[in-house]
Amino acid sequence: MINTIEVATKMTEVLDKAIVQKPVTSFMIDNDLRGKFVGAKTIMIPEANVSGLGDYDRDTGFVQGSISVSRTPFTLQMDRGRSFLLDRMDNDESGVADLAGQIMGEFVRTQVVPEVDAYVLYKHAGLAVTKSQTVTGDPSTGALKILTDALGKIQNEVGYDEEIVAFVDSVMWSALQHTPELNRQLCLTDFKRGELSTEVTSYNGVAILPVPDSRMKSAYTFNDGETDGQEKGGFTPTAAAKSIGVLMMPRCAASLIKKTEQVRVFDPAHNLNADAWKMDYRLYYDVVVKNSIAGGIYAYVY
Repeated sequence: MINTIEVATKMTEVLDKAIVQKPVTSFMIDNDLRGKFVGAKTIMIPEANVSGLGDYDRDTGFVQGSISVSRTPFTLQMDRGRSFLLDRMDNDESGVADLAGQIMGEFVRTQVVPEVDAYVLYKHAGLAVTKSQTVTGDPSTGALKILTDALGKIQNEVGYDEEIVAFVDSVMWSALQHTPELNRQLCLTDFKRGELSTEVTSYNGVAILPVPDSRMKSAYTFNDGETDGQEKGGFTPTAAAKSIGVLMMPRCAASLIKKTEQVRVFDPAHNLNADAWKMDYRLYYDVVVKNSIAGGIYAYVY
């Protein structure tokens, strides 16, 4: 049997839903690159470079400068999906109203959201490590120093007027809250994600976003759903993965691109292969870091 669903003995109409933290990287969708897709998997990202100032001559006038616009191809890597079958009788006998719809909602909340966060954060941390843009320290005794060191390096790179965000794992989050000299400087501030605005903790103008440890690892295996040991799908940290204690960056540093996010639900009358509900979900996405601001991404990895 594909599914195991307990037949209801009493109408409940409500699923016991898992508690999952909301997405923490969703604001990156706001950073529209305005790129142009070429073919099936590649987006062209324009990048402009201009000459610096020269001396103005009162006889000959301006020194000629140059403008170059290059287009960098970026190929989307994450083409993910899953299909589910829910027998017509299982749906009726479960006692849960709109079971098919609720299951897809739970799938997105408990499986899709954590995976997208994990992928985006590990990609950024990997870039920071590769470029040696890291800070060191011990959260138990130097949480504030870790935070301020990263912030200072970022502001030196990108300026002091950029909006900065810091993702922190549970170890760093706990350490920050137990640092006396920092407690007096933490405050609540509005943070926009699309059309929604929520209150988050901030320090010195930096929005601090706590993230579940499972999404803050330096390396993952994104299971294909078919290979032995990967049938359950989803994502798992690799054996060599380290923890990402802090990932700090300008808010505008990256763009989360979703070329397609498609949900298809076929009722039993339109499913030609089985007397069952068929539910398909596909997400084709990736995250693009802007070259002009990549030097402003810093991480503390341990």
